[in-house]
Amino acid sequence: MTYDRSSVEAVVNHYFDGLYEGSAEKLGAIFHPTADLRWLENGELKVLSVPDWLDRVAKRPSAKAEGKPRNDFVMTIDRSDENTAFIKVKCQLPPRYFTDYLVAMKLADGWRIVSKSYRYDLVE
Repeated sequence: MTYDRSSVEAVVNHYFDGLYEGSAEKLGAIFHPTADLRWLENGELKVLSVPDWLDRVAKRPSAKAEGKPRNDFVMTIDRSDENTAFIKVKCQLPPRYFTDYLVAMKLADGWRIVSKSYRYDLVE
């Protein structure tokens, strides 16, 4: 079965804008407040709550303000039904080049990212 991708793509584009602009407000609008971020660091699973992540985003200089190049794109959107999507994206905040795995769900107030796992390459 095929599902409309446009509403999910709109959330992803908002995500890309928020990351590049360093906008905790934009990112907070599309992440569910109970979501978390997960990644491996030196072989250990790290977990960060969305409120703590947004606080970090608000305090760091944005890639846009630093004049860093923007390059982000969707690799995959996998819809299992009309309310659930798995999204794989590539994005960069040099010197980090990310692959993000986002799970989004259509809730009463629209599409929200409920989980983010990621990895990155550090290029100096």
